Amino acid sequence: MNKFEAVQTLYWKDNTLYLLDQRLLPHTVRYRSCSSCSDVACAIYEMAVRGAPAIGITAAYGMALAALEGESKGLEKEDLCAFLKKCADYLYRSRPTAVNLGWALKRMDHWLEQHQDASAREISEGLKKEADIICSEDVKNNYRIGAFGTELVPQAASVLTHCNAGALATGGYGTALGVIRAAAEQGKRLHVYIDETRPVLQGARLTTFEMCREKIPATLITDNCAGFLMSRGEIDLVVVGADRIAGNGDTANKIGTYSLAVLANYHNIPLYIAAPLSTIDLSIQSGKDIIIEERDRSEVTHINDHAIAPENIEVFNPAFDITPAGLISAIITENGIANEPNHKKINNLFNV
Repeated sequence: MNKFEAVQTLYWKDNTLYLLDQRLLPHTVRYRSCSSCSDVACAIYEMAVRGAPAIGITAAYGMALAALEGESKGLEKEDLCAFLKKCADYLYRSRPTAVNLGWALKRMDHWLEQHQDASAREISEGLKKEADIICSEDVKNNYRIGAFGTELVPQAASVLTHCNAGALATGGYGTALGVIRAAAEQGKRLHVYIDETRPVLQGARLTTFEMCREKIPATLITDNCAGFLMSRGEIDLVVVGADRIAGNGDTANKIGTYSLAVLANYHNIPLYIAAPLSTIDLSIQSGKDIIIEERDRSEVTHINDHAIAPENIEVFNPAFDITPAGLISAIITENGIANEPNHKKINNLFNV
């Protein structure tokens, strides 16, 4: 039996948002303070905070900070609303693929629409409370995802995961790691294989950090080792998170997920996506409509500021890839599981 000890990804104190700077993990635990919308947008873009749910929560608090900025400037109602819209647009552009970012900003905008007669003080207080609710709901949803997902985990299993979809990527507990945590808490005998997840090494730095804290047996592997382990029968299932899921179940997740899905399919190993409903974008029909973020070449050519490639080499660095629904065994959400996902099954998740 493993007891989950929360990793505090973010917290609010004295009108300031503090974010655990995940670029420094696992060796340094340091919080980055954000006192403005601009600070939050930079933290999201620079991946001081990452993971689709955590990005959405952070953006919500970014809007609360924006309201405080507007209030401190003495902006009248019309000017304040214009300022908040500008801040929301700025935050939205910080990372384009993770749908939770836009989802959270729309929810904050909906709050504003429902409180058009609010004063500047009431707006700043109300947006902060709404961000708190978004964060607490995410944690509750993660526990529900874990409870549903553990039904798919055998009593004894080797689980492969990619990137980090744990407490660090959410408001707490995690999505893919939430499934693993729930299974461990039930006493199931697990061994977790963790892909390093190049180029930013979220698996090597972050998922290992979480598993070691909770003493869940785990082994770090290189990204190109997964197929070898599958061929030897050493992987029973793959569980990963998601940054955006299309209406048909096609899923955008950290680059390398599609390769794992192809390998798992070849070896008859189930691959599960664990994500909250806020990660599902019903406005898009398939993965072809998902914008894939491309990031700076230095993430590939350098590790910890040390060059590992020639300076003049061309670099292609997409942050995500698309796994077709046909390669996904099930999508696990807080409302239940969609086995062999398609449009109908995805829609049914919202009607529970």
